[in-house]
Amino acid sequence: MTKNAEYILDIINNSDSHLTAEQIYFRLKEKNKTVVQATVYNNLSSLYQKGLIRKISVEGYPDRYDRPSRHEHLVCRKCGKLSDIVLEDLTDLLQKQINIPMLSYDLKINYICDECLKQEKEDKDRATTPKLF
Repeated sequence: MTKNAEYILDIINNSDSHLTAEQIYFRLKEKNKTVVQATVYNNLSSLYQKGLIRKISVEGYPDRYDRPSRHEHLVCRKCGKLSDIVLEDLTDLLQKQINIPMLSYDLKINYICDECLKQEKEDKDRATTPKLF
């Protein structure tokens, strides 16, 4: 594994958030000033193919990367915020239903986050409040 791949893996494994390739690039740039974005994308692809990281795709947002530990994700339908959630392992249940060898599964639960719910309520309150002239 190259030094850059090791750095990228370390960045992802020690992050509290789900980083985009661009965010990873800027963090890697702090360690290696000469790195280019193509290096990041190539290494992310390689690390993903090897199963060392997870790639999370949410329609309308850039792919984000995460550590490979088994967990699921809550995805806000309004802002795209990702949050981790740990559920009971569903491998056996899913395996029985599909009846073919399963490598893994990726579960994303859609919801609306607290911040977006608050914003919706504020928008609704503003729309229903009579305007005084």
